[in-house]
Amino acid sequence: MTQPAAATPPIPEAIHELVRTTLAEDLGSGDKTAALIPAGRAATATIISREAGVICGRPWIDEVFAQLKEISGGVTLDWQVRDGDSVEPNTVIAKLQGTARSILTGERCALNLLQTLSATATISRRYAQLVAHTRVKLLDTRKTIPALRLAQKYAVKIGGCHNHRVGLFDAFLIKENHIAACGGIAAAVQRARTLDPELPVEVEVQTMAELDEAIAAKADTVMLDNFDLAQTAAAVLHTAGRVKLEASGNIDDARLVSIAETGVDYISIGALTKHCRALDLSLLLE
Repeated sequence: MTQPAAATPPIPEAIHELVRTTLAEDLGSGDKTAALIPAGRAATATIISREAGVICGRPWIDEVFAQLKEISGGVTLDWQVRDGDSVEPNTVIAKLQGTARSILTGERCALNLLQTLSATATISRRYAQLVAHTRVKLLDTRKTIPALRLAQKYAVKIGGCHNHRVGLFDAFLIKENHIAACGGIAAAVQRARTLDPELPVEVEVQTMAELDEAIAAKADTVMLDNFDLAQTAAAVLHTAGRVKLEASGNIDDARLVSIAETGVDYISIGALTKHCRALDLSLLLE
C-alpha cells in the first residue's frame, strides 16, 4: 500500500480556537470544585492507557494546559509517546507536573480530545493494516464530529489512511442530486471545469452507463456508489485505468479487503471518523 504523506497538525490558530471553545463550554464561570484546592498547590499526575490503541492528539492537549496557565497556573507535560505510537494497556502516555487546580480543571477537556483523536487513529491504523497487501488508498469523508474536522483528519493520517476533501470548498464531488439539478453528468463536469479549472472533479455513479458518461466527460475520479463486489470488479476491468475509481457506501471491515483486492484506487470510509469509540485513557493524580 502506498504510504500516506506525513501528518501535519492544523495551523496553531485552529488548534487554539478548538481548545478555547472546548474549555469555555466546560469552565463557564469557573471550576467550582477546583476552587476548593489551595491556589498554587503543586501536584503530579500521569495519563495512562486502559486498552491497546494508537495515540493521537498531543498538540491539542499541550494547548489545553497552555491556555489554563493564566487561569490556574502552569503545567509541564512530559510525553512518553509520540502521536502515532501504538500502546498496550497500562502504558504511561504522559507525566504532568504543575498546579493541582490546572491539572484537574483541564483533565476532562484534555482526555476528551486525546481519547477521541486516538480512537480515530486506532481504527484508521486497523483498516490500513487490513489492506496493506493492496495498492488501495483508504480515504476519510466529511462525516466527522462537529468542530473536530481538521483534528480528526489529522488523526486519520496518523493512523495510516488518507484524507479526502476537507470540506465543500476544495474539490468538486458531483453526486446524484447535483447531476439531476445540472441536467446530466456531462453538463455538471463541464460547468465545474469552467467555474474552477484547478480543482479536482469527482463524479458519483450508480450504474455502468453512468460510469461511461463520467469517463467521457473526463472526470478525474469516479465514485462507485454502493456497487456490490461483482459490479466493482467489473468496473475496474471495464475502466482499465482510464479514470481513478473510488468505492464507497456502507463499507466495513467485513467487506473492506475483498473490495480492495478488486483493484480500485480508493475506498472512502465514513466509519473512520463517525463510528470510532473513545480510547479508554485515565488521568491519575499522584
